Amino acid sequence: MKQPSSPFSKQQLLPQEETLEVLKQKRELFIGIPKENHYQEQRICLTPDAVNAITAHGHRVLIESGAGEGSHFSDADYTNAGGEVSRDTKKVFGCPLLLKVEPPTPAEIEMMHPQATIISALQIKTQDKGYFEHLAKKRITAIAFEYIKDEDGKYPAVRSLSEIAGISSVLIASELLAATNDGNGLMFGNISGVPPIEVVIIGAGTVGEFAARSAIGLGGNVKIFDNSLTKLRNIQSNLRQTVYTSTIQPKNLLKSLKRCDVAIGAVRGTDRAPVMVSKTMVEHMKKGAVIIDVSIDMGGCFETSEITSHNKPTFEKYGVIHYGVPNIPSRYPKTATVSISNIFTPYLLKLGEEGGLENSLRFDKGLRNGLYMYHGILTNKSVGEWFGLQYSDINFLIF
Repeated sequence: MKQPSSPFSKQQLLPQEETLEVLKQKRELFIGIPKENHYQEQRICLTPDAVNAITAHGHRVLIESGAGEGSHFSDADYTNAGGEVSRDTKKVFGCPLLLKVEPPTPAEIEMMHPQATIISALQIKTQDKGYFEHLAKKRITAIAFEYIKDEDGKYPAVRSLSEIAGISSVLIASELLAATNDGNGLMFGNISGVPPIEVVIIGAGTVGEFAARSAIGLGGNVKIFDNSLTKLRNIQSNLRQTVYTSTIQPKNLLKSLKRCDVAIGAVRGTDRAPVMVSKTMVEHMKKGAVIIDVSIDMGGCFETSEITSHNKPTFEKYGVIHYGVPNIPSRYPKTATVSISNIFTPYLLKLGEEGGLENSLRFDKGLRNGLYMYHGILTNKSVGEWFGLQYSDINFLIF
């Protein structure tokens, strides 16, 4: 006699592992954006359009009065976008989630509520042990936006600011060469019958790539130096044209520096940018040539470089004009603000959709990579080793 067929497949009849449903409930965010008080910092984390998108999803955004002025966004722009504006600094710092461009100062940490969350730059090279101890005392959760990774494992904030710095370096050099700025009177631009400006770029990363792109676009003759053949190969591919590339050999580099009108330093290091150009090399450069040391925030890759400010951006040494402003993107605060805002906005909307930071940290490895303090517990290995502080693995704390 034929057995009746089972309504279940063989696979369905086998024992299955139990899966637990993780509920993700939407959560209303209350975001505070204080005014940046760091010297010559004019950026803000969110544009009015971004605030409009965030408040449309039911979240609240409290902005300190005047916070957007440096980027040419008025208080009225933010209120019209659905944000709230307050002159009370303490009230803004009392929000459970804070967004800042620069790291908070000790005085600002003091104004923050215990257990609050802050997303800002960390700028580890400018910090001291006391900064982290102060955050720990307040049981703050802190995320460094320069350490956040995207789906491709890249650092979107670093790349975005590097793109701006690379393009800016060429625009600044162009200004400094003008006779109105006591320069050599040379102009970027491939003028018929006039030899093009010679540009040497040291470093084939994002800054180097965008500096090269801009210099070529303005008609400059570009030479790129880097010790990584992979980076040199990639930059050729990304620029979609053949340019002069070389590994950093002193003889070749010196030969190019002697002929160049503009030299751009875009080399990063682990702790400090390596010095690629010695004093002697600078002495052999043309009088009136321009050095833009984009690596100055990590010590500079020209031995003669010194930190300058936007008020007095240049100095002369051996007849060569040096530019050493560490925060180049703040020269173009509106562009930089839109760029940062584009990175922040999707993350904030995601935080709300996933029920707050705790859930997002569980599911988003890229965001978790930016976390360096969790309820006052240091979770970043690099920070712990750098300052001799105890740290814990975040995976043991949130799972």
